[in-house]
Amino acid sequence: MGALIISLDFELNWGVHDVYTIEEYGANILGARLAIPQILQLFLKYDIHATWAIVGMLYCKDKQELLSYLNTIDIPYDNTAFNPVQNFSKVGDNETLDPYHFGNSLISMIRETPNQEIGTHTFTHYYCLETGQSIEHFEKDLEAVSSLGDKVTSLVFPRNQVNPDYLLVCKELGLEAYRGNEKSWVYRSYTSKTNTRLKRLCRLVDAYINITGHHTYSLKDIETVPIANIPSSRFLRPYNKRWNILEQLRLRRIKNGLTKAAKKNELYHLWWHPHNFGKNTKENLEFLEEILKHINYLTKKYNFQSMHMRDVTEVLKIIT
Repeated sequence: MGALIISLDFELNWGVHDVYTIEEYGANILGARLAIPQILQLFLKYDIHATWAIVGMLYCKDKQELLSYLNTIDIPYDNTAFNPVQNFSKVGDNETLDPYHFGNSLISMIRETPNQEIGTHTFTHYYCLETGQSIEHFEKDLEAVSSLGDKVTSLVFPRNQVNPDYLLVCKELGLEAYRGNEKSWVYRSYTSKTNTRLKRLCRLVDAYINITGHHTYSLKDIETVPIANIPSSRFLRPYNKRWNILEQLRLRRIKNGLTKAAKKNELYHLWWHPHNFGKNTKENLEFLEEILKHINYLTKKYNFQSMHMRDVTEVLKIIT
């Protein structure tokens, strides 16, 4: 069986607070709030299943509730800028007053849209490979996720920092799958210190020209112990006006990977952040729709499917 898997890392400002200021990136965050309903409408139009890996802090209805959670979690990164508590003075009272750090209304919208899976991006956008933190701190973070009300079985590690030593804890807390990285040194799990300029350049080039492969795979190739590794195939990079002339290359790169997966009955896992669509929203949505139109064609010709991560784990339970 061939299928497209989609996962989105839904984090608002919590995913970039240690990289950008609100002044630098706030327009992307606010734009993400406008893009999410339109992404959901496209998913509805083309019958697309998707996993939304949500940072747990977005669930909180106000600053007081958020603080009550953070008081139970100790995150002693050596680099204190990674700790969301360092950003707490900039957090407003609630979602109405602070649309950068709260997202409960958007979570409800996702939950109410058919075929959308609620997954987790950890509670605090937790970095599992940075120095200072430990497995005990990670466990506390996931315990906070389990108290939010949604039963989640799929995890996306923030910054794609997959820590194999933490997977047993994931299983013990009810998680059944995570999104792994592509099998190339370019995409191997990296920390803030090991994400070199060369790796970033190679990933950029690979978005337009096939230098690492399509990273498709079959169901039988999925590692299931201790939980299922459902690797990424491609990050959906946002539209960039400077490279507008290369847009058809970027689209062809993705379409070629999807066609390969359809013909060989393999899986293709596409992912991005909603805030990637926060600017140039029209162009990004049009690009996404071109991909979904291609999926529609592959469905008719090869019986290609649309799946979220929990769909995959359910199929794995049947065949293993």
